[in-house]
Amino acid sequence: MTQDATQKAAKKLFIKTYGCQMNVYDSQRMAEAMGAEGYVLTEDQSDADMVLLNTCHIREKAAEKLYSDLGRLKPLKAEKPDLKIGVAGCVAQAEGEEIVRRMPLVDLVVGPQTYHRLPQMLRGEAPKILTEFPEEDKFDHLPERKVTRRAPAAFLTVQEGCDKFCAFCVVPYTRGAEVSRPVERILREARDLVARGVREITLLGQNVNGWHGLGEDGREWGFGRLIRAIAEIDGLDRIRYTTSHPNDMADDLIAAHRDIPALMPYLHLPVQSGSDRILKAMNRKHTADQYLRLIDRIKDARPDIMLTSDFIVGFPGETDQDHADTLRLIEQVGFGTAFSFKYSPRPGTPAYDRPEVDSAVADARLQELQALLSRQQKAAQEGMVGRSLGVLFEKQGRLPGQMVGKSDYLHSVFVDAPDAQIGDLVQVRIVESAANSLRGELI
Repeated sequence: MTQDATQKAAKKLFIKTYGCQMNVYDSQRMAEAMGAEGYVLTEDQSDADMVLLNTCHIREKAAEKLYSDLGRLKPLKAEKPDLKIGVAGCVAQAEGEEIVRRMPLVDLVVGPQTYHRLPQMLRGEAPKILTEFPEEDKFDHLPERKVTRRAPAAFLTVQEGCDKFCAFCVVPYTRGAEVSRPVERILREARDLVARGVREITLLGQNVNGWHGLGEDGREWGFGRLIRAIAEIDGLDRIRYTTSHPNDMADDLIAAHRDIPALMPYLHLPVQSGSDRILKAMNRKHTADQYLRLIDRIKDARPDIMLTSDFIVGFPGETDQDHADTLRLIEQVGFGTAFSFKYSPRPGTPAYDRPEVDSAVADARLQELQALLSRQQKAAQEGMVGRSLGVLFEKQGRLPGQMVGKSDYLHSVFVDAPDAQIGDLVQVRIVESAANSLRGELI
């Protein structure tokens, strides 16, 4: 069969990914699993033989968004009765059979720990709904990755699940208990990525700095030691990780920020609130002062580090004083950027039935908090002007000869570089700060 005929015979897979970076990684692995069954990715949903919605359950109305998207697929399913529709991810885990009951057009529902069985489900060799937490490691059952060129930056999941049980969070119920992948498998995948052109790897986990996997010496390693081992891979220039919990910032991890040049000076460390009373209600198991003292230790180790965080505004029981305490913490730390949201109750979590803060009050607090964070972000970006930063080019810009890449601090940087290639890591002098990006000149 000719190559053209093979391409025509290939079935086409469309994946829509909602939510976090781990879902992006999972979508890539699901595409690879389906690739072994003859599916190739398409960006045209109407041209697909299978549509897979990889869902996120963190924010309010996540399930409603899914059902809305499924409703929009009804005409396509009517036009193409053989079209397979699958729902994956955390909403799949949480809703399970309810999805098929409400939307009979769905052919399969698979949770985030069982997507390696997608091919079996499609062939009718496994149930159409799989949302258990199997003892087997899904990574052992995924196909070997083909040796193809990759984008210069990639995600690599090293840890899944969470044992923290924050009162607002569904992750322990949708992703399960914490599981850490062993060192040998992580290093094998990292080396494979680098062999295919990857120069920057972001290590992923719901609680990534809580990783404690089996090392090559047969002993349990901590996350700092894992980063040191990954940093020894020839050709890997940059390492990042997300998302972390303050209680798992161990000494060896803080020291890694001091000792390893490849570990970028950027740390996302969610605190959620600056009020001890609210932190206790959230079951965060740390105080605002403990967080601030931790930040001081991190800055001592890496003075130029950029810190980012997450904040929930209007958590049940939050008072004006609690909100003021959060603003005070933000002022003390000085964040490069942050994600902030109004509290949204998630079914099944401890905080779900607690009395909510008046919506208008929560909205006003959110606006005040975001205004402060925006000022800090602007100041951080303007502080980059005049500095020389490393920039990894990831794509071409909209203008002729323009390249776009990420700085050491994860800022998007636009550079006139007509002779540069995607994957080049260059030194750039920052000359201008825009709303959400920087402009630089090649040095």
